[in-house]
Amino acid sequence: MAHPQVESRTHSPGLAEVVNILAQVIPVLHKAEFPQVFTQALMDLTGAEDGTLLWFKSDRLPQVAYNVPRTDGAESTLDAYLQGAFLLDPFYRAAGIDGLRGIFALKDLAPEGFRDSEYFSTWYPLTGFNDECGVLLSLPDGFLHCALTTMTADRHFSFEQLQVISDAFAAIEALAQSHWANAPQFSHQQAPIRQQLNGALATFGSSLLTRREREVIEYVLLGNSTRRIAEKLGVSAETIKLHRKHAYSKLDISSQGELFHLFMDCILSIPQNYNEDPLIAYQQRQ
Repeated sequence: MAHPQVESRTHSPGLAEVVNILAQVIPVLHKAEFPQVFTQALMDLTGAEDGTLLWFKSDRLPQVAYNVPRTDGAESTLDAYLQGAFLLDPFYRAAGIDGLRGIFALKDLAPEGFRDSEYFSTWYPLTGFNDECGVLLSLPDGFLHCALTTMTADRHFSFEQLQVISDAFAAIEALAQSHWANAPQFSHQQAPIRQQLNGALATFGSSLLTRREREVIEYVLLGNSTRRIAEKLGVSAETIKLHRKHAYSKLDISSQGELFHLFMDCILSIPQNYNEDPLIAYQQRQ
């Protein structure tokens, strides 16, 4: 998804430049090219080298409204993300579960230990991303997540760059809301799949594990370190390690990597309107 041969900004734009950048979006409101121009504007405002605009509409699976075409041959992991891996994304958790809106750096949302998680090692190295921030915007029927990234080694988003978006956030969100105000609505007869997948994460392994073991497994999947899980649950790190060991044994796995892939296999096996432990449906299909 690297942007083709564009020199990225290393300074923060002044007010006049911010106004000029956002003004370029207005003529394409309600037109097919809006998502591309909108994403590029956010990239220009922050100095991002790559951008992907994800549309989380109603309770449905996310859709890619726009992503910068890759020219570097790097493998895309978007398909796996859209099918269910998004459940473990700190930006999705912030917007879809906690209801946060604004611009956030990955380091401010990700739990301690996230960079050692299987989700991180599966998703990020293949993309070539170095740093990431997300712009989370409310829509009449859902929300947008614009993932902005740097690709150059040792390049990180500065506070000043993120502050540009924060200062202009009301205008940015108003542009998005105006464009998507008349977007086609989903039929109420369609399955509320995202709610179902959220439930799958909350019940994963419950048919085999104790309540505490299941809690530990969920925290592991979300990228929390052993120390952080112990703090959240008010027990010792050694107790967490013991719960994890017992859970891995019951699930017939031996690593966090196997846990991640088992979870992904399970959520891809869930029948429509299924509300039990997804592990049951997965085992029935084996």
